[in-house]
Amino acid sequence: MSVDLAVPVTTGLGVRTRGLVHIYRAEGHDVAALSGVDLTVAPGEIVGLLGPSGAGKSTLLTLFGGLMRPSAGRVTVGDHELSTMTEAELDRFRAADVGLILQGAARNLLPYLTARQNVEFAQRSARKAGRSVPGPGEVLELVGLSDSVSAPLDSLPPGKLQLAALAVALASRPGLLLGDEPTSQLHHTSRDVVLDALHRVNEEWGTTIVVVTHDPEVAARLPRTVTIRDGRVGGEGRQGEEYAVVSADGSLPLPAVVVEDLPPGSLVRVHRVDDVWTIIPQGGGQE
Repeated sequence: MSVDLAVPVTTGLGVRTRGLVHIYRAEGHDVAALSGVDLTVAPGEIVGLLGPSGAGKSTLLTLFGGLMRPSAGRVTVGDHELSTMTEAELDRFRAADVGLILQGAARNLLPYLTARQNVEFAQRSARKAGRSVPGPGEVLELVGLSDSVSAPLDSLPPGKLQLAALAVALASRPGLLLGDEPTSQLHHTSRDVVLDALHRVNEEWGTTIVVVTHDPEVAARLPRTVTIRDGRVGGEGRQGEEYAVVSADGSLPLPAVVVEDLPPGSLVRVHRVDDVWTIIPQGGGQE
């Protein structure tokens, strides 16, 4: 196993968006996938993106990875302002600074190569960009796949295939790891093994991790979750507590359970009591 001793300790890359808008064409109409997202992910954080299908979660992840340019607004990853970078700069960024796990392990792997060979192949772009990378064995050991480095991929169960996909995304030791439903096709035991691997990567390498998930059990294991609704940040979760988030324009998207009691057109007052803000409907008590 060859290990490059010049490999630096990973510094997690922070992510920041301001007024982020992304519009695409569908059936001759403009559709706003994102409608002004203001979001900050601190270096070294683990964050889950939640929300219904079509809310804009995967679009947001794709913009974080520099795979698309926003229609408006800014995306900053570490010191990189992605919306103003040239294509050559984005190529170097994608090769070395960000790792992406696509939904479905097979989409991340070359089936005719072993796990070790897949990691080696994934490191080629980073090396070409002048990035020092860890030995493939180190990456595979970190994710818990050291016992299957040379096994044919078609002999691996789904959980280990997903670990191999994770290893490929980590091949360059990126500061930001993005995962689109990385546990969606796994049973509970394998799902938990992959989640354990993600937490281990975060703890040992300091990698910032952002994942999309629909699984409430996955969300419960993440220290912070962000709910995307209608192309905007609709709420956040911290250690099991749900919070609404005040937007940059001062608007406050209410949780769905509150909207059921406060339909459109409802009149409310915002009242401060002992440093706690409460919403009081017209003619009602505190909510």
